[in-house]
Amino acid sequence: MCVVGKNILVVGVADKGNALKELPVRVLIMDTGSQAIRCLKEERIDTVISHWELMDIPAGRFLKNVTEAKPSTPTIAFIKSGDIDQEIAARRLGVDVVLSEDIDDGYFRDVVCQLLGISAVASVQMANDYNDNGGVLIH
Repeated sequence: MCVVGKNILVVGVADKGNALKELPVRVLIMDTGSQAIRCLKEERIDTVISHWELMDIPAGRFLKNVTEAKPSTPTIAFIKSGDIDQEIAARRLGVDVVLSEDIDDGYFRDVVCQLLGISAVASVQMANDYNDNGGVLIH
């Protein structure tokens, strides 16, 4: 039996968080930066995925705080499509990946799998096995 121990915090991009549901990871979806900050204090988070502009913490400040407080935590920034200033600012912060908010869900899943060091195809199969076996993963 194998239990997946990766926790992914998704902030301000719920639709992208939902695209990860088929992977064998725990996805925590938050709408605001303040919710995400509470979650970071209470949970062990392996990866943070956030929109650059959050309704309560604009201009990438949430990601700036995460990269400063937890520099070893992989981060993905979602920026407005075609916004070069946001992309430059995100890259200067040192986020691991910068993606446009209109990115294809399949490509996004592949990027997340690569960042976490898991195989996308195997992950989807493991998630399907997990669901088919009533929440028990047998390998």
